[in-house]
Amino acid sequence: MTHPVTLGIDFGTSNSAAGIMINNTPFLIEIEAGEKTLPTSIFFDAAKQRTVFGSQANRALIDGAEGRFMRALKSVLGTSLMHETRMFLGQKMTFVDIIAAFLSEVKSKAEAACYQDFDYGLSGRPVLFHSDDEARNAQALGDLKLCYQKAGFKDVAFMFEPEAAAVTATHGKDFDGLGLIVDIGGGTSDFTVFRKGADGIDILASHGVRVGGTNFDKALNLDHAMPLLGRGGDIRMEMGTGLLRAPNAIFNDLATWERIPSLYSHATRRDVAHLERMAVEPTLFHRLSEVLEHEMGHDLAFAVERGKIQINAADRDQSTINMGFIERGLQAPLTTDDLTTSLAGLVAQVRDAAQETITMAETTNDAIDKVIFVGGSSLMIDVQAAMTSLFPQARLEHSDAFTAVVNGLAISAQSAFAH
Repeated sequence: MTHPVTLGIDFGTSNSAAGIMINNTPFLIEIEAGEKTLPTSIFFDAAKQRTVFGSQANRALIDGAEGRFMRALKSVLGTSLMHETRMFLGQKMTFVDIIAAFLSEVKSKAEAACYQDFDYGLSGRPVLFHSDDEARNAQALGDLKLCYQKAGFKDVAFMFEPEAAAVTATHGKDFDGLGLIVDIGGGTSDFTVFRKGADGIDILASHGVRVGGTNFDKALNLDHAMPLLGRGGDIRMEMGTGLLRAPNAIFNDLATWERIPSLYSHATRRDVAHLERMAVEPTLFHRLSEVLEHEMGHDLAFAVERGKIQINAADRDQSTINMGFIERGLQAPLTTDDLTTSLAGLVAQVRDAAQETITMAETTNDAIDKVIFVGGSSLMIDVQAAMTSLFPQARLEHSDAFTAVVNGLAISAQSAFAH
């Protein structure tokens, strides 16, 4: 039986990673020097006419370089946006081309680091790209496979991300009883109930829901940052004395990572200028105009993300969303109560999906011996509280939260194309 050298790839909504097995131990490749993960970010640098990836893309945005920034690309899989043509650096590109360019960067950097070619890949994937929509899930998987092919892989296999994390949890370790993986990533929440078997792991059930860190960010953005830009504000009617509420669509798009670039058009700026003229509080909409004029939508999204991370840090019950790049001193306060209120509906969906996974596994909450948290958003206090309430008797494990999936993919990649 032969095993072609296969690269394990965790292509994430917010961060990505790659690894292989060396001496029966998963080895994470430094796609960026000194880092085991890299941001899933792309920046099309207009001044230098080049495309940069990862932390370099994030820095270009923060430094105010002229160009187009893109993140949360994974969220576009299975949607009509994937195959729409747009202009980037004078070239017509689709999201398939853009994601393929990112995956090609991962492939080439991994090959350079390991001094070998990687023609085959084992990629992680959510259990469900889109909740309860089989057609869109199938389309998303087809889109992702096409991206890998365009990136130069001869073939790619896929593995559910929480199942990869379960492999990591049992590889070379004693593990008795039932375990539950709680994998809250940037775009989805995924769950696997498993036990260690004689030849690996036995999967009892896997399930997921399209709720993740970017959804948490969007809710906080809409509830706390966007009101300072006019969301919920009153607009005077062209004729008469009545008032209208400012349209929500522009704020929804501005709070959605993958939709932000679509707002930087003349038509949208013109519409916002009209809202500013007619607004009861024009200052709010002037801020919105500034965000669009100077293309600061992603700066705002990062500010919200930082505020969320800060308040979830130990011994913190409040933080702020720093919006000083829009207007000196502008900030939105954020407390743990605010967090709970804004995220209640989303956390309830995560909790329900976890409970449904237990039902699918034909077991009970009390039978779960260990809950293993994977993904950055699994460490949020409200998610932790929800899982603790569901599984009060279980041991909680937080190790390898950011690398459990890619480690499991590296381990499993050894046999992905065995023949």
